[in-house]
Amino acid sequence: MQVHETATDGLKRELKIVVPATELASRLDTYLNDLKGRVQIRGFRPGKVPMAHLKKMYGKSAMAEIVNTVIGESTSKAVEERNEKSAVQPKVDLADAEAEKVLDGAADLAFTLSYEVIPSFEVQPVDGVSIERPVVDVTDEEIDERIAQIAEGSRSYEPKEEGAEAAEGDRVTISYLGKVDGEPFEGGADEKAYLFIGQKRFIPGFEEQLVGMKVGDKKVIEVTFPTEYPAPHLAGKAATFDIELFEVAAPGAVKLDDEWAKTLGLDSLDAVKAAIKGQVESQYGAQTRQKVKRQLLDQLDKQYSFDLPPTLVGQEFEIIWRQVTAELERSGKTFEDEGSTEEKAREEYTKIAERRVRLGLVLSKIGEENKIQVTEPELQRALIERARQFPGQEREVLEYYRKDPQALASLQAPVFEEKVVDHLLGQVKVEDKTVTKDELFKEDEDETAAA
Repeated sequence: MQVHETATDGLKRELKIVVPATELASRLDTYLNDLKGRVQIRGFRPGKVPMAHLKKMYGKSAMAEIVNTVIGESTSKAVEERNEKSAVQPKVDLADAEAEKVLDGAADLAFTLSYEVIPSFEVQPVDGVSIERPVVDVTDEEIDERIAQIAEGSRSYEPKEEGAEAAEGDRVTISYLGKVDGEPFEGGADEKAYLFIGQKRFIPGFEEQLVGMKVGDKKVIEVTFPTEYPAPHLAGKAATFDIELFEVAAPGAVKLDDEWAKTLGLDSLDAVKAAIKGQVESQYGAQTRQKVKRQLLDQLDKQYSFDLPPTLVGQEFEIIWRQVTAELERSGKTFEDEGSTEEKAREEYTKIAERRVRLGLVLSKIGEENKIQVTEPELQRALIERARQFPGQEREVLEYYRKDPQALASLQAPVFEEKVVDHLLGQVKVEDKTVTKDELFKEDEDETAAA
């Protein structure tokens, strides 16, 4: 095999690779000799088929298989011998006319290999990095508030006496038909639906106008959809609803004691409180982890500056751009509605794509140098967690990932990243800072974009 560099531009490489026809012919002979002992052809005893006859029948298809194998092997070997790593799958260019000659055994295999290399950079020390870890203390008041929410969901309702008026806190059963400009709109109707007055789950002003209604009453109420309403064709529009009320039910009392706890599958009220505290701490811990990780990545991003493989950046940008444009389409908005333009948005998201690629390369190299690996049990846990996201289809999901190495690798990547982050957090200075719940979950625009 002969390898000649024909072009280099930044991280881009182009090589001309030539594999002699004699090497291909030798491989073909080996292939056919092996085939000779296995193939059965009418008129010939097993193992006695002439080589010329085998070559006539199978030579071209065998050579095509050999060429594909040789191209793959040559590509890997050429890049490896240059002490380079390809950022993406190399592109192979083999002219069709030349390919025919190669398959006929009449020419050397000569092809052009184009690829982009992983940039070379030194891993920087992180012992001077300082990170602030926001921590929220879970209070008894918050636990009591969560218990009250659970209790509200399990509360029973009893019909009021005949002629009683609907009031705040009641559950009413209504049918309604919504109209805009006098015409019914999609999704604006329901029959004998429950509505809890005071829970603010409907359009602002809707629930309040039900107060005072009685069983059998019919009424037309007027409301205005919020300007930020998710359905663009209704946002900001004035609407009417034809209402008919069928039942008014008052909330029953809920006694928060051990007996109530048993309806939730727990032994006591204290056990309920302990379970809720654990859930809240887990939620806060996940958010704290996200904040800490974001600070670490921000620090790493400042430490490194090197050329990035254009194709990797382009692929990452396309992933982001599809998400952004799909979201705009769902909301019925444009970039101008968001105070930007498509050109500005492309520039901003290109920077985000560059950040992602840069940090991905940095974390990968740090993990490689520190021999960080994802263990089989860790990968299996990630696989099981993924399957749980598809209730009722767990078996199909497991089979899919186990049969597709690339899909399985996609589960491995985030686990590897978290292990590298844990490794780095063990080297940097981390100081706890007590914050409020609102402060913990507050995200500024820059942080959201970077995420």
